[in-house]
Amino acid sequence: MKEVITRFAPSPTGYLHIGGARTALFSWAYAKKYQGKFILRVEDTDLERSTPEAIEAIKDGMEWLELDYDGPIYFQTQRFERYTEVINQMLKDGLAYHCYSSKEELEKVREAQMSLGKKPKYDGKWRPETNKTLPSIPDHNKPVIRFKNPTDGAISWKDLVKGVISIQNQELDDFIIARSDGSPTYNFCVVVDDWDMNISHVIRGDDHINNTPRQINLLHALQAPVPEYAHLSMILGSDGQKLSKRHGAVSVTHYRDMGYVPEAVKNYLARLGWSHGDDEIFSMKEFCTLFDFDHVTSSAAQFNDEKLDWLNNHYIKAMAIDELTELLNPPNSYDNELYKSAVMLYRDRAKSLNEIAESIHYFFSAPVISQELLEKYINADVIRMVENFMQGLNEKVWNDESINQYLKDFVKEEGIKFPIIAMPLRTILAGTDHTPSVGSIIAIMGKNEVNQRWQDFKSNYDN
Repeated sequence: MKEVITRFAPSPTGYLHIGGARTALFSWAYAKKYQGKFILRVEDTDLERSTPEAIEAIKDGMEWLELDYDGPIYFQTQRFERYTEVINQMLKDGLAYHCYSSKEELEKVREAQMSLGKKPKYDGKWRPETNKTLPSIPDHNKPVIRFKNPTDGAISWKDLVKGVISIQNQELDDFIIARSDGSPTYNFCVVVDDWDMNISHVIRGDDHINNTPRQINLLHALQAPVPEYAHLSMILGSDGQKLSKRHGAVSVTHYRDMGYVPEAVKNYLARLGWSHGDDEIFSMKEFCTLFDFDHVTSSAAQFNDEKLDWLNNHYIKAMAIDELTELLNPPNSYDNELYKSAVMLYRDRAKSLNEIAESIHYFFSAPVISQELLEKYINADVIRMVENFMQGLNEKVWNDESINQYLKDFVKEEGIKFPIIAMPLRTILAGTDHTPSVGSIIAIMGKNEVNQRWQDFKSNYDN
């Protein structure tokens, strides 16, 4: 088997979106599976839309996902000399030609073809084989350069995901390989890059299927090896429509900013269109070992935020507390051991890092209690009951087991249901009625802080 070399080739016109990240992941995993190479190539020939910020966003997303690539990042704008060399050789070998048709002429041809119910395409006016006597070259028009696409037969390939695909060459036209300003076009640059970089497998979205027959014909003309192709189906939102900004975060770094961990996002993307039985959870080492195209679906994959949340919770729960704390990056002013204890209390139920950080904030800053909670849980009788509870609490050993046992005993002695005391305590100490074990909160918060908050609450309530 020849060396496996894959590539991820985004255009730097925006952020690294989820679909692109999945393509990168599958390409990376396939190369890892066969101890091959994975190349990152930035296709930045669209000079008007490509931006340095987008390039940084791509690099940032790849780094966060830990998709390491081999060698430097390749930029198409740094390879123009090579493209010019190939184009000049193609002109010399009769594989390409200058076309002087103006935009207006081409539009008229297009309109005429469409009026006859034909598929619009270039009419071959400047192709030497089409016209034995070519029109005189206009002085006012800079030519483009077109590839001489075969005019008969068909181009076929066995797609690793879609199966055999065949396109009649008459459906294709002589596509432009260099614009009138001399800059090379996307379909041409991709072919030269894949050839020069010895790409063995091109893994990309199925929106590129229409480009593939053109690129294969060009590779044949250049007598270059043709890689294998795998076209991944698109990702749909939960509503069945193409994934877009209206579905929320579609950028990889947005998920990072929302508190997702890279392991969860990679695991989720791995299962988005690929399966291994009913298994849901994979380390990246396992995924690289198991990944193949036989189990990549040819139908569209549907994004499910609930499944991603479930995976994120799984990885957060499994993380060592020191690693998790480091990811949360608490302020230096926070007590580190208190912070870890608070994180441990919340991590099993949290869907994201942000949720943990927001949930434990009250441990480090006295909460602002809403009027709604005060009216719902606090009255004079409750104040007397909590005062009684606090007096007994301060006589107990201050640890989780002792405090939770005292809560049970207090409820039994008072003849009340647990929420009667728990909800006021949550309100006073945490400013919310949704928390984990109130006894654990008291134990973690510490005797001095709990007593201080109770005294401050009484003072404010009396006033």
